Amino acid sequence: MVRADASALTTVANTANNTADKAVLRLAIGLGLSVLIAYGMGLPAPFVTCVLAVLLLCKPGPSIPLVKGLVLALLIALLMLAGVLLVPILEHYAVAGLLIIAVLLFVVFRAGARSANPFTIIFVITFTFVPVAGVADQALVSVLSIAMALGLGVGVFVSGMSHALFPDPPRPVALQPAPAGLDLQAASWAALRATLVVMPVLVLALGNPSFYLAAIIKTVTLGQQASSANARSAGRELVGSTLAGALLAAAVWGGLTLRPNLWMLMLWIVAAALWTGVRLYRLRPTAFAPTFWTNALVTMLILLGPAIEDSANGKDVYRASAIRVALFVGVALYAWATVRVLDRWRMANSNRAG
Repeated sequence: MVRADASALTTVANTANNTADKAVLRLAIGLGLSVLIAYGMGLPAPFVTCVLAVLLLCKPGPSIPLVKGLVLALLIALLMLAGVLLVPILEHYAVAGLLIIAVLLFVVFRAGARSANPFTIIFVITFTFVPVAGVADQALVSVLSIAMALGLGVGVFVSGMSHALFPDPPRPVALQPAPAGLDLQAASWAALRATLVVMPVLVLALGNPSFYLAAIIKTVTLGQQASSANARSAGRELVGSTLAGALLAAAVWGGLTLRPNLWMLMLWIVAAALWTGVRLYRLRPTAFAPTFWTNALVTMLILLGPAIEDSANGKDVYRASAIRVALFVGVALYAWATVRVLDRWRMANSNRAG
């Protein structure tokens, strides 16, 4: 009996390792394909396409069917275009407009926390991009809508290709893990923390949209992390992943300067995805949660993308990148402080009530 149990455990462990191997390869190959498509075809805001591809590739479970993905991309584009209605409110009734956005973000974060929906972060990016872009230039909303729609379409395509190349073994429905959502109270608390992390940077971005556009994506990912982090691990999760992403971006940029072309960009990013993937999927266990490595990879992409654009426009890449890294670290420190203050306040209220 004991021998049979040991054999069963060994089989489960081997299956898990095999599944993790394939997940790492899917992440690396899928991200490499998205880099070739986004930068090779000159899509608008190509780093956004790569970020969306990472979020879809890291999504647990099977890939999204192509038709469903195209419908989702169209829905996101329509939501962004409809979001232009918020722009006049922000321009003439700024406080009311910000309150509306805060409520929308809270509702989306809470719904995502309750259902454990991996698309929550994509909807939050949509609701935060629109007012920033619309206040700067309403024509920019159309560009970003196209970028988001194309990015989602490319993400669905590369995810499907990666799953076709490296499929998981079929699993009985009864053995497939169900998404673990939160109850209403816990989801509301997580949504409040995430909203308070995102809103200050959104307010800053309204004053200087071009400078804070990449920071919006970074802040949204931090808000998603903050919704699940606890006060003890928040600093390591939020600030540590930001610094890890900055180091990855520096390594990729250093390799790219040896031979700057599209193929080398793709190969270096694939190498970074492999390095983070083995840690993300626990092939090489670390003390950090999987969200740490996902956030590090996303941070790398949103630092590399603007740096490539700065280089093409003849700007000082290193100065601009240093400013972005400092901004991202500052936002991460603010997110950490927010988690600590709110958790202490909640604990103090619980003690009084008890």
